[in-house]
Amino acid sequence: MPRRTATMLASTLVLIALLCAGVLIKVPYSEMSPGPTVNTLGEARGEPVLQISGRKTYPASGHLNMTTVRVTGADYRMNVFEAVYGWLAHDSVVVPHDTLYPDGKTEEESTQENAEEFSQSQESAKVAALKELGIPVSTQVVVSSVIKDSPSEDKLHAGDVIKAVDGTVVKEPGDVAKLVTEHRPGENVTLTIVPAEDAAAAEKAGRAPEGGEKVTIRTAKAPSADGEGDGKDRAIIGIRAGTDHTFPFEIDIKLADVGGPSAGLMFSLGIIDKLTPGDLTGGTFVAGTGTIDDAGTVGPIGGITMKLVGARNAGARYFLTPDDNCASAAADTPDGLTLVRVKTIEDATKSLEQIKAGKTAGLPSCSAG
Repeated sequence: MPRRTATMLASTLVLIALLCAGVLIKVPYSEMSPGPTVNTLGEARGEPVLQISGRKTYPASGHLNMTTVRVTGADYRMNVFEAVYGWLAHDSVVVPHDTLYPDGKTEEESTQENAEEFSQSQESAKVAALKELGIPVSTQVVVSSVIKDSPSEDKLHAGDVIKAVDGTVVKEPGDVAKLVTEHRPGENVTLTIVPAEDAAAAEKAGRAPEGGEKVTIRTAKAPSADGEGDGKDRAIIGIRAGTDHTFPFEIDIKLADVGGPSAGLMFSLGIIDKLTPGDLTGGTFVAGTGTIDDAGTVGPIGGITMKLVGARNAGARYFLTPDDNCASAAADTPDGLTLVRVKTIEDATKSLEQIKAGKTAGLPSCSAG
């Protein structure tokens, strides 16, 4: 066989082997890419995203779009070629698999966690929006969950409102644990509660839960991480306390197949826009992201660069950017998209007023420094 032919054959075989290896060899990476954006002022799957009843609402034009990120599933493993393509592409990001699914978390577990965060973000978005508008919101401490085989099992239930512990009124979830730990294991503690079904009826009627019944629970000793006890005789009753709110009118957020807390800011702004005359945006296409707490503080999110790409592809001109995400966002901003730095919901509404008035030169900006 001529040497040139042999060399070409060998090179071809090596190339085929490399191609096969590139397809067959799996690498511990996952891919993030731009997900869909949804206008909180508009509709999704044929129904309004924000549905408000029991309060006068106003038409709102323009866009206040929340943004999302697509990720590969927990069980999917990229091959070498996919990883290299992802690294080279501008509209995707390749990250270590454990970044998206830490501690061996399954896709089902991640989905459940994201759903819980999404639900909590909706609640905080409502609270922050109404507080910004000066509309009172009633807050109460509730049983978030009851630990199996704990002293509280069958005595307390998720959704029960905790009004007092041993006669002392509780105002924050931490108050419950503090008052319980004033006891020693084996002692009785008495909680004043409003059962979950009564609390739900009160919330539906737009009023705070009233009354209460006393439930006595014998405390147990807190286990340590290894299950052998911590030696400190810390008393527990086996519940997790949280907060719930009673709104003066009904606000429903209808959006399926979305998880995580990052849409909180945009939900809040959409609620404010619908409850006030005129348009927050003046008809401009504004997108954004950011978690939000009950006080209206905007927090950072993941996947900021992918959300910028998704927003610009959808037609956004301005992007409300959490302060802590500003540097990374400014380092890779799509052409035609103006970043607006926000730390609170008040910052966001003031910036929207400037955008509406066309006074954009003074908008708080992001820098890559």
